[in-house]
Amino acid sequence: MQADIGLIGLAVMGQNLVLNMADHGYRTQVFNRTVSKVDEFLQGPAKGKNISGSHDLKSFAAALKRPRRVMLMVKAGDPVDEFIEQLLPYLEKGDIIIDGGNSHFPDSQRRYEELKAKGILFIGTGISGGEEGARHGPSIMPGGNPDAWPHVKEIFQSIAARSDDGAPCCDWVGAGGAGHYVKMVHNGIEYGDMQLICEAYDLLKKGAHFTYAELHKTFQEWNHGALNSYLIEITADIFSKLDADGKPLLEKILDVAGQKGTGKWTGIDALDRGQPLTLIGEAVFARCLSSLKDQRIDASRHYPAPQAAPVKEHKEFAERIAQALYASKIISYAQGFMLMQSASDEYKWNLNLGSIALMWRGGCIIRSRFLNKIKEAYEKNPKLASLLVDPFFIGEISRAVASWRKVVAEGALAGVPLPCFSTALSFFDGYRSASLPANLLQAQRDYFGAHTYERTDKPRGQFFHTNWTGKGGSVSSSTYNA
Repeated sequence: MQADIGLIGLAVMGQNLVLNMADHGYRTQVFNRTVSKVDEFLQGPAKGKNISGSHDLKSFAAALKRPRRVMLMVKAGDPVDEFIEQLLPYLEKGDIIIDGGNSHFPDSQRRYEELKAKGILFIGTGISGGEEGARHGPSIMPGGNPDAWPHVKEIFQSIAARSDDGAPCCDWVGAGGAGHYVKMVHNGIEYGDMQLICEAYDLLKKGAHFTYAELHKTFQEWNHGALNSYLIEITADIFSKLDADGKPLLEKILDVAGQKGTGKWTGIDALDRGQPLTLIGEAVFARCLSSLKDQRIDASRHYPAPQAAPVKEHKEFAERIAQALYASKIISYAQGFMLMQSASDEYKWNLNLGSIALMWRGGCIIRSRFLNKIKEAYEKNPKLASLLVDPFFIGEISRAVASWRKVVAEGALAGVPLPCFSTALSFFDGYRSASLPANLLQAQRDYFGAHTYERTDKPRGQFFHTNWTGKGGSVSSSTYNA
């Protein structure tokens, strides 16, 4: 009997997806570059399940129903292109190649176009949820050739996580590289969420000397309110974990953060688009700063922390931080969704931002109760310019802003770095300002480079130049935005 779908790449994510598919009644054919892993998998976790294996790509392709559906779960970059080239001799027009790794969206856009010219249907799909999600229900964000979607929709939506209302956390995102673009922004938002939580922890610990028992209890309480999320939930668990000697394990983990690049990609893309993705950018830079461990140790000897007054009212202090965390999180998502809208407009993807919020409500790392409100905002107004002008979020920010300002000030006075809390507040103050000092900036640019400026008393789109020194001429530079 031929298989419903084939999967190449039997690392932990690939294995768990195959087992998930088998649980939902799909027959799967597997292959791995190191063929011994195929036998190990079939004799181990896959034993007794509706899963078969191949030792070469020819027999692998022959074992699949037509149109063949081949899912690649291999390392992003060259390995994806290499496997595509190796597969092509055994595929026919109308067959489908699915890249489920963390590929950069321009690569997915290129593969979509190249394979389309050869009659092969390509899907680049983001998958979030880690090992546990892959096994029991991830968030799946497919994009690429829309002709391929009907052939994989049932499988993907069967194995995906379900939101509280039973909807699958998987739907078609858009053409070309749209699926991996949305996954990239998801990961960028994940960077922001994690850094915001770290800043809240740092301020509670250094500003009010919370014990780990207090931290555990505080985060558990937060998880039952507006901050309910997977990351808050696991953070509460982390605070309660003790090492073999009975001391908190977290105290023994080196404060040097790693990263795999998706947050950086998000920041670079935002710069290319001229989108103010300030919070995710700071989250990436915070990881970069953490890597300067030796320099930080040396600097700490020269610059002692300020002696701030001790915090006496722990409960009130924690509540202020919760409000600041919530408001900052709204800013992060607002920026991320503005970025996706900008890309959608450029690439003509027609992204359904409400549907994307739904896809993130279950299975993925940033899943949270909060996403329901984002879905509702875009359902009410699909052309919403920003979450910050949605009535619900206007109310939430307005209630939190006083605590948010106080927390940022308290962090500064205590010498506790709050890069994401601070940049979120600065963005909010900039976004809510009808007037910014960019008029002076434009005057400076015109003064030294004749870059011109627009006037408040003239229609938009008319540009002017002033001979500021009386020595320059009337010639101005061309006007453009980089």
